[in-house]
Amino acid sequence: MEAVRQSAARPVAASRKGNPLRKLWKFRALIILALPGLALLLINNYLPMFGVFLAFKDFNYAKGIIGSDWNGFDNFHFLFATSDMWHVIVHTIVYNLAFLLINTVLSVLLALLLNEVRHRFLSKFYQSTMLLPHFISMVVVAYLVYGFLNPELGFINKSILEPAGKEGISWYMSPQYWPYILTVVNIWKSVGFGSVIYLATIVGIDREYYEAAMLDGASKWKQMTKITLPFLIPVIIILTLLAIGRIFSADFGLFYQVTMNAGMLKSTTDVIDTYVYNALLVTGDTNLASAAGLLQAVVGFVLIVSVNMIVKRVSSDNSLF
Repeated sequence: MEAVRQSAARPVAASRKGNPLRKLWKFRALIILALPGLALLLINNYLPMFGVFLAFKDFNYAKGIIGSDWNGFDNFHFLFATSDMWHVIVHTIVYNLAFLLINTVLSVLLALLLNEVRHRFLSKFYQSTMLLPHFISMVVVAYLVYGFLNPELGFINKSILEPAGKEGISWYMSPQYWPYILTVVNIWKSVGFGSVIYLATIVGIDREYYEAAMLDGASKWKQMTKITLPFLIPVIIILTLLAIGRIFSADFGLFYQVTMNAGMLKSTTDVIDTYVYNALLVTGDTNLASAAGLLQAVVGFVLIVSVNMIVKRVSSDNSLF
């Protein structure tokens, strides 16, 4: 009789144990903490996906998104109808590749140098100083750059070029200089944040590896190339994959705010984001903006999946998924 009762109680206990609501209730504190982030993700990333329909419609404000007529791929055809779009795409890809390569190299190099700073206060000071530009608004950065490049009162013209006997430069009317200016601004704003990420990885490496290397007589260069860099490679690959996923998108603040949206600079500074934004301001064509946004998302997805497959074939341990 007792055996019958125990056998009957087992399914009930198993059902209670496997109840998903009980599991959720067990982690209720963590779920409550995650709710603001989940709400932000839903509002910023998922609800706007409803607007993808606009890329395939002839949007009419009176009819709304659902009631507007479908026009297939006409919006994409219009997007690539002019040669300007191809120049803009080239600018976007070249700038992003340059930023990716330069920032990765400098971030790793800076992290290696910071790791050699043994004074605790100086190490924290250097990290905080280099991380600070990452949190400065691009609007503020734009006016900092303007303070340097103002044709009449800028620091470079008044304090460097003119005292050296050279004529001041109208920077905001000289597009040939801006690929270098934007690269320097991007380095200043991004390298510090990247170096802190790599430094965190270096600090997490077991010191016994370095102690064993020193006992074997390995130099600092050997320790860096044989111990530090191999541990950094997985992090470098992950950050590179994430950057490749955004290679078809540009930092709107960098290319719009820092250049002050100067028309004379568009031949070298116009990228997909600024091109679509300016087109939207002039024509009010939401279809064009939606088509460009969808194109950026699809190309980014294809690129990140393709590169991840290549990495997985070479080294499955270092792939993102």
